[in-house]
Amino acid sequence: MSDQRGDHDADPIEGYRKDFDAAERKVAGEIDPGARAVVVAVLVLILLASLSLPHAGGANGWEVLVDGDAARDELVKVPSRIFVGLVVVFGVIASMLALVTRRWVLAWAALAGSAVSVVLGMLSIWARQTVPTDAGLSGPGIGLVLGWIAAIVLTFHWLKVVWSRTALQLAAEEQRRVAAAEAEQRGDWTV
Repeated sequence: MSDQRGDHDADPIEGYRKDFDAAERKVAGEIDPGARAVVVAVLVLILLASLSLPHAGGANGWEVLVDGDAARDELVKVPSRIFVGLVVVFGVIASMLALVTRRWVLAWAALAGSAVSVVLGMLSIWARQTVPTDAGLSGPGIGLVLGWIAAIVLTFHWLKVVWSRTALQLAAEEQRRVAAAEAEQRGDWTV
């Protein structure tokens, strides 16, 4: 009868070890933003509000995003369009998905996209400040500046969330190191 069980039943702990490993991988892929979740949610609302405010003259952020008539009249440049697109995709959508799902990968995407949008936001402001005065075009609007500042703060908060480790993640990591050290001493490399 013991021959029919096979090698799997020889070690009853093996099934539990696989469950623990799966749980550890799940925990390692999650974030715990804590109170920062509220700050990130407020920043997402500020980004959405900034899209309704003027970015350049009479062109608000939504018109810049869809290349509306007001944006064309103000000669809105490519950096502004890319900035607004990145704010919508990463600052709003990826941030909300990361908060709802608590997935580490989505938080990283929100962080990376927000960081790139900060650079493009600065380029957008500079582009609006260097328009010729005789062209009758306006400088950067309050929506552009507010969106850029919100993107900076959002990037900072995502950075703190992504790099923070929960107590459970640290304990699982320590458990993995101890198990690996014990396996190395036994000469067992399957852990």
